Amino acid sequence: MENELRPFWQKFFAFNWKFGLFLIVIVCIPRFILVMNANATANYKYIGLIMLVSALAPFLFLSKYGRKRIGLTKPENLKWLLIAFMAGLIFSFLLYLTGEALFGNTYENWYQYIGKSYNIPAQINQADKAVLFTVMALTGMTFSPVGEELFFRGIVHSGFAKSLGERNAAIIDGSAFALTHISHFGLVFVNLQWKFLPFPSLIWVLSMFLVSMLFIEVKKRSGSVLGAIICHSAFNLGMIYCIFYLM
Repeated sequence: MENELRPFWQKFFAFNWKFGLFLIVIVCIPRFILVMNANATANYKYIGLIMLVSALAPFLFLSKYGRKRIGLTKPENLKWLLIAFMAGLIFSFLLYLTGEALFGNTYENWYQYIGKSYNIPAQINQADKAVLFTVMALTGMTFSPVGEELFFRGIVHSGFAKSLGERNAAIIDGSAFALTHISHFGLVFVNLQWKFLPFPSLIWVLSMFLVSMLFIEVKKRSGSVLGAIICHSAFNLGMIYCIFYLM
């Protein structure tokens, strides 16, 4: 019987919920700390490193059979890749409209707070703004979608799913994904001090959980984790567009 884990890791783990929990602990906790530190220092150089670690996890821990089991395969339904892209864009714009309606131009608006990390100069001309947008969009559409989807909707989800079933696994990896994103918004660093925003944070975490459900659904429908990556890339593209051109 084929095993999802590489022979070395089979000495220490079975491919089950305990393994999934182990991955969440060793990746999500350091990531949370690094993002919080980056928000305070404006030094984001280590965030790319944690995304790289997340992306490499399936290749480090899993056998060829295991990588196939988590969805690292050719998509079975190509039309769902297009649907995934459109769905990600739509969700990002709906989240923008929600933030604007509830919180307007304040740091309680998640896109307003996240946007400050982009360091967009106030007097930037349109040509330079387009260049900066392109750089940020390409970065946002690659690093976190690939790293997070291979990690959360890939190896973590599949570990939990084997023990607890697909539905429970989706709830668990979606919850881990959502709570990890409190470091991006919810606990905010404003005027040189930390603040917790209970109501905005609740909406943000719920939104991240719902978008996680969307990612796992398009993965299932497309037959590949690529569907989740494309949906996530489109979500990030929409978010960055809103920050640059609608706020």
